[in-house]
Amino acid sequence: MPELPEVETIVRSLRNPKEWSAGGSRTLREQPGVIGRQISGATLLWTHTLATPKPDEFIKQITGQVIQNVSRRGKFILITLDEWVLLFHLRMSGDLRVEDQGQPIQKHDRLIIDFTDHLRLVLNDARKFGRAWLVKDEKEVLAGLGPEPLDPTLTGVDLFKSWHRSSRAIKALLLDQGLLAGVGNIYSDEALFQAKVHPLTPGKSLTEENCDQLLYAVRTVLEEGIRKNGASIDWVYRGGDFQNHFKVYQRTGQACKICGSPIERLVIGQRSSHFCPVCQKAKKN
Repeated sequence: MPELPEVETIVRSLRNPKEWSAGGSRTLREQPGVIGRQISGATLLWTHTLATPKPDEFIKQITGQVIQNVSRRGKFILITLDEWVLLFHLRMSGDLRVEDQGQPIQKHDRLIIDFTDHLRLVLNDARKFGRAWLVKDEKEVLAGLGPEPLDPTLTGVDLFKSWHRSSRAIKALLLDQGLLAGVGNIYSDEALFQAKVHPLTPGKSLTEENCDQLLYAVRTVLEEGIRKNGASIDWVYRGGDFQNHFKVYQRTGQACKICGSPIERLVIGQRSSHFCPVCQKAKKN
């Protein structure tokens, strides 16, 4: 958390200015956009938030830059500047907000980027796992990412070629960002349920047809998550509604919405997996 739909929602809120009244109450979706704003300086409140460069270099290089675009790659947020690219990975608990510079600094704020118009962009991160990079070329950070699941050129055959030699569980393969970028715990559980695939199914046992069905399911739940502005399930990310539409995620012991069987939970690679044992029957060896 946040995963692709939550990150995409944040990106859209930063990219598209909304009607906004200074000092008024606002949700994540109602904050002002940042494109076209010039950076007047930055304050690093938690040194380890910055992966590269060193703090003094970061402040020098980012000051005076104008934001040209905001985009997403996997779970990364890319803010394109005149000469640099600023990347954020929110990890477990990160969030970005835009506000007046006169607002009080919050307990878990880690990085503040001030604009010349008295607004600022703030990274808040309770668990301190989030990271920021300032680089000339985003490939320095993103080179190892797999394809985008919403890329229309991606096919089930591509996934079959990536997965069919692996004995790893499909849940673990879906979470591997080097194989498919952006899918996390929530949306992998929901996609596996929709595709009727047990999370422990080895990648090598999936057919091309299975991969087609699973890719369709992944895209369906991600697109629905984006339409619902993501899922709000803790204190970190607010404003989403997808949590009210979960079929299996965090529903252990509750009735499956298809067959009525209790949803079960197991741990795969230190990550929880929620599934219906009837709708997602394990393949027999």
